[in-house]
Amino acid sequence: MLTDGVGEAAALPGLRGLLRSVRTPEFAGTVFHEVEAKSALNRVPGSSPMPFGWTVNPYRGCSHACVYCFARNTHTYLDLDAGADFDSQIVVKVNVGRVLARELARPSWAREPVAMGTNTDPYQRAEGRYRLMPEIIRALTRSGTPFSILTKGTVLGRDLPDLAAAAREVPVGLGVSLALADRALQGRLEPGTPSPPARLDLVKRIADAGLDCGVMVAPVLPLLTDSAEALDALLERVRAAGASGVSVLALHLRPGTREWFMDWLAREYPALVPAYERLYRGGAYVDPEYRRALAERVRPLLRRHGLDRSAGVQRTGGDGFPHGAPPAERLAAPVVEQLTLL
Repeated sequence: MLTDGVGEAAALPGLRGLLRSVRTPEFAGTVFHEVEAKSALNRVPGSSPMPFGWTVNPYRGCSHACVYCFARNTHTYLDLDAGADFDSQIVVKVNVGRVLARELARPSWAREPVAMGTNTDPYQRAEGRYRLMPEIIRALTRSGTPFSILTKGTVLGRDLPDLAAAAREVPVGLGVSLALADRALQGRLEPGTPSPPARLDLVKRIADAGLDCGVMVAPVLPLLTDSAEALDALLERVRAAGASGVSVLALHLRPGTREWFMDWLAREYPALVPAYERLYRGGAYVDPEYRRALAERVRPLLRRHGLDRSAGVQRTGGDGFPHGAPPAERLAAPVVEQLTLL
């Protein structure tokens, strides 16, 4: 293990509370910047359409290296770039559990639902090293705070006993993100993630533990993963794994992500670049006509696989979950994304 706290601090003025920077052979090419956080709870702006008011992010940056990750631009707030730095310069809030417990103990805390996995993945590979989530889960549970987790990381399986115990005390929502089943494309598109079969096995393990597990089929990539055949095959496997519900969301390209993704597309699928420029000419969100067509394609597939248990197609909030559904349960809600807000 190599550390260089002083040198990194001088080079990274955007990182406050930096204790040290760590490189290890088992995480070749990755630098972990260990920081002491001043706070753990992040308030979601009141104007946001998200169904939760608070988030906790134990990490910033993500070694999943998903080309399409919407959170990439947040790394620029640290004077790091939204591309390679986001994938390899991981900020670790080593004291986040202790800080969270202190914040939850305040008399003013109203036990509002807390979401994790809304920015970067709390169960990315770094969690195997730092083990921040067990303390976070215990703090939320002891305080009586409902919470939800969305992840691609199979490290969550380690914490299933803690999560099952938490679910006996507070509402817990669990979701696994799985955009595609094609192993070759997955390796190019999200090279640091567990394989699709490994994530499907995680869904099964969660279900076998007696917990509901929703699956986010997201993002659907136009002209790459959006065919009826590809979606049908994926939904069949998701249902067989025991998912309690599915949400399907189209790719959106925010600033920072857009540039990184389009560079990747130009390298991997140059013939698709003009089509993407047309589909996303209006900004971050795909063309409304495409959204309507995708929704029409998905509806019968959800019916075929018994994943449309809601009464018809529900109007959804900005996260893809139904308006009025309890926030901690939305990750397991069996809904189709109507794509009107995405």
